[in-house]
Amino acid sequence: MLQDTQSQRDARGIPIDRVGVRNIRFPLRIKDRDQLEQHTVAMVSLAVDLPHHYKGTHMSRFVEALHAHGHALTVADIAAMPRDLMKRLNAAKAHVLFRFPYFRSKEAPVSRAKGLMDYGVIFEVNAEDEKLDFVVTVEVPVATLCPCSKAISDRGAHNQRGVVTFAVRFNKPIWIEDLIEMVESSASCELYSVLKRPDEKQVTERAYDNPVFVEDLVRNIAIQAKKHPDITWFRVEAENFESIHNHNAWAVVEMKR
Repeated sequence: MLQDTQSQRDARGIPIDRVGVRNIRFPLRIKDRDQLEQHTVAMVSLAVDLPHHYKGTHMSRFVEALHAHGHALTVADIAAMPRDLMKRLNAAKAHVLFRFPYFRSKEAPVSRAKGLMDYGVIFEVNAEDEKLDFVVTVEVPVATLCPCSKAISDRGAHNQRGVVTFAVRFNKPIWIEDLIEMVESSASCELYSVLKRPDEKQVTERAYDNPVFVEDLVRNIAIQAKKHPDITWFRVEAENFESIHNHNAWAVVEMKR
């Protein structure tokens, strides 16, 4: 019989908060609001806690748990995975994180030219005993135009591209598209992958007519999140890649309902 070194006793008396595997690529099948189902690839991290008296964990069991659901995971599979890890590894806590690109087909506002926009999405699920915590995060690029620059300038105003990271807990499933739209509607203007000249004119003027500070951006999203009946907690972070400064502007709002 081969020796099970990981299960040997450890005398140092130090428990480990998280131990596992990271940066595994794995296919996902995600239901979307527009096309019923979308296929993508996630970067996966899996971990459990390790009591102080164990020397190590069994790394292969993490990968076995990932492959146990077939060649492509669903949201339901992801939600069930922490408890599966707890059972396989005799752990009290388990953590899974799936980070993946999510695509939407968007029409330009005037020409109606279609192009794919990509967004970042994170599913993070933590389990401890009977408690399960599921957080969905979207990373949405937006355009903002500075209200101060517009107010003091005779011609034009500086604008920039930014990224909003919007995380939510919920009591009912929420479409990823709904979260994206809450962010995009709160900015000076949303972004598009394909724009013809009439589209560029329209989005430029729309941003100019709707200036927002980074503070306005997070507050606008927070107001919508507070009104949503299924969101129980949220954290919204906005970062503008300033076009006339050698620094970024940044703001965060976190709130529990």
